[in-house]
Amino acid sequence: MRLLHTSDWHLGRAFHRVNMLGAQSGFIGHLVTTVRERGVDAVVVSGDVYDRAVPPLAAVELFDDALHRLADLGVPTVMISGNHDSARRLGVGAGLIGRAGIHLRTDPTACGTPVVLKDDFGDVAFYGLPYLEPALVKDEFGVEKPGHEAVLAAAMDRVRADLASRAHGTRSVVLAHAFVTGGEASDSERDITVGGVAAVPAGVFDGVDYAALGHLHGCQTITERVRYSGSPLPYSFSEADHRKSMWLVDLDADGAVTAERVDCPVPRALARIRGTLEELLADPGLARHEEAWIEATLTDAVRPADPMARLAERFPHTLSLAFAPERAPEDPDVSYAQRLADRSDQEIAEDFVAHVRGAGPDEHEQGVLRDAFDAVRADEAVREVAR
Repeated sequence: MRLLHTSDWHLGRAFHRVNMLGAQSGFIGHLVTTVRERGVDAVVVSGDVYDRAVPPLAAVELFDDALHRLADLGVPTVMISGNHDSARRLGVGAGLIGRAGIHLRTDPTACGTPVVLKDDFGDVAFYGLPYLEPALVKDEFGVEKPGHEAVLAAAMDRVRADLASRAHGTRSVVLAHAFVTGGEASDSERDITVGGVAAVPAGVFDGVDYAALGHLHGCQTITERVRYSGSPLPYSFSEADHRKSMWLVDLDADGAVTAERVDCPVPRALARIRGTLEELLADPGLARHEEAWIEATLTDAVRPADPMARLAERFPHTLSLAFAPERAPEDPDVSYAQRLADRSDQEIAEDFVAHVRGAGPDEHEQGVLRDAFDAVRADEAVREVAR
């Protein structure tokens, strides 16, 4: 069976105020063409179909168009909700849509109930694990302390139990939306840390032939059987070096996996450039970036006049401008943003306690802070679901 694995469409999302709807529509067209021309037997979409719980109408219309075009191909599609989606909204009409071969899996209680497809060698069971927010599903899965590993492990226990009840030789595919250990993150994924931990071990997916992952925006291989497709379009400058693609996965009669990357069309290259304003305007080596979307970081000791306008004369698609004067780290003028770069909310809070009190929090106090941050995240998730 040949699968096309994609995820993280984020329909409705902009890129630094640039409307990406046209590029997203172009990707849908590319997806449909790939399915038709490469003999794809099933499409799997591993979450974050939309960029937010209540997407704009234009994004909903594009999703509707995608569903119709996929259904017209007669190729089954299995799709789960991600942490950016409203599972309940995405799942509206799932039963009816399923009759057209588009299988939406947004209900955590149905993790152990697969979509079963057939090929010349027998059954392939597709298990959809929508994004599992630990605070919201811990009771359903009977875990005492909410955490990503605990709830995913419990969901996978249901998958393995169902698979064990099926005919010998039944092959299996799991769709999941999670941060798996070994994956490389970018700046455009929403933080899903719970209890100070965001990642789960790849071993949680043992026992299935292929795990089609979503959440991280870079296409990557965790193991031969556990892969991220990544987002088909860039959504932050941290993705400047990404090769945007989908996985074309062949599952043979014994469940062995072979995979090929299929490149996605990208509307414009991304480039991150750094130096003084005069250096950036004069450097001939930057000519290759003149038509790219640009993130420019200026290192001038004194902020120059009209930097964006001057940059735009050479780089008309400059979208982001930052200032990072080259100063010693102990210099009092180092910006607050620079001092906080790459630090978690927990670390910032602990630093604040140390600054105010003269000593950092002890182990118990660190736990109190961690629980407080988790409670805020859980409350935000509940509010999003209820919207």
